[in-house]
Amino acid sequence: MESLTPAERIFCAIDTTDLGQAVELAEALKGAVGGFKLGKEFFTANGPDGVARISELGQRIFLDLKYHDIPNTVAGAINAAKSLNCYMLTIHASGGSAMVRAAVEAKGQEEPPRILAVTILTSLAADDLVQMGQKPPVADQVLRLGKLARDSGADGLVASPQEVAALRKELGPDCLLVVPGIRPAWASTDDQKRIMTPADAVKAGADFLVIGRPITQSDDPRNAADRIAGEITAAL
Repeated sequence: MESLTPAERIFCAIDTTDLGQAVELAEALKGAVGGFKLGKEFFTANGPDGVARISELGQRIFLDLKYHDIPNTVAGAINAAKSLNCYMLTIHASGGSAMVRAAVEAKGQEEPPRILAVTILTSLAADDLVQMGQKPPVADQVLRLGKLARDSGADGLVASPQEVAALRKELGPDCLLVVPGIRPAWASTDDQKRIMTPADAVKAGADFLVIGRPITQSDDPRNAADRIAGEITAAL
């Protein structure tokens, strides 16, 4: 991966349906973060035009729609998403190797976008896996899905910070690791169960950190982003 400043490692999650609010936040954070994550909430309300409006501000876009469908449908979605000039896109590793390969083939030789496979959502813990008929521990399932995705051509993975060290050890330095569930010690945990501080996540091997509410719900979002970048700096 290219050399990054601490601030460039941060992707701020903009989870709102209000385009004006999203643009205002993105403008306030320009230069203080490496890019913006736009997910289902934002995209459902604002569509491709909303993504383009944030992209116009000149920073990287992480389009986190977690495609999970039959291979042909996912390939079509990736083809459509390429026109949005995003830096990263997500699919679900649990869609299987054929689906992952279809997404990678649809992307072609273009880079970006980079195809990231989601392993286990950070809101899930071992008891949740049991309820869904999957065998814990969570770390074993994450590693299994991570290997499947990488063997099928995915550029990297989205995984909780608690699995980063094991994934880095198993999959090597070339696997891009993008990590949500990041909470500075001074922030609320909210609905995330498998969390870690920014400094510890970077030490464990994370490339990019996805951080939402500790920044977006702060009274001073730019100051919060700068504070997090400072924590990353101290860890490097």
